[in-house]
Amino acid sequence: MSLAFLIKVALISSSGALAPGPLTAATAAVGVKKGWRGGFMISLGHMAVELPLVIIIGMGVAVLTSKEVSTILSFIGGAFLLFFSYLTAKDAIKVNSLSASGSSASPFLIGISLSALNPFFIAWWAGVGSPLIMEAVGYWGLAGIGLLYAAHVWLDFVWLTSLARITSLSGFSLRFYKILLFALAILVAVFGVDFIFYAFTQSHLLPF
Repeated sequence: MSLAFLIKVALISSSGALAPGPLTAATAAVGVKKGWRGGFMISLGHMAVELPLVIIIGMGVAVLTSKEVSTILSFIGGAFLLFFSYLTAKDAIKVNSLSASGSSASPFLIGISLSALNPFFIAWWAGVGSPLIMEAVGYWGLAGIGLLYAAHVWLDFVWLTSLARITSLSGFSLRFYKILLFALAILVAVFGVDFIFYAFTQSHLLPF
């Protein structure tokens, strides 16, 4: 069950990691000039903001472990997942390109600034991350925060590093990217429904 939970974290995390946005666009631009190393440094900058945020949320969630709090966080998280599913599907329809003019700014600072100043990034962790953190703490105590983050953060590094590499080459399939986004939108919506179902019944529709 606990391994299945970590798989669920990785699947849900993909909704944030692969979605078009300022960090994705900046990574594509940096990749034109600096290749995969630029994407890796952006990932480090992103993590420099994200990890403290997760720890802060996690310490607060670890204190609030009542059934009522779990119900509220599950409902809010489900609502956010449905919202992000809608945004992901919308992006899949609208996105026309991931490439941009090359950037000479520090990739590490780009990762920091575009994460810290992105309200959707903060909202994702507050709305979707909180119930996941509570579930992880239920499995492993405070160590669950670290395990959850490890299950999440590798996607950021793989995606941003790969994207930077891809945009340094030619022949990237935008059609494949659109299909991937649609698939993620459906998957995230399923998890959103499961979160809301749990809020009302204290049981999951999904097997994990």
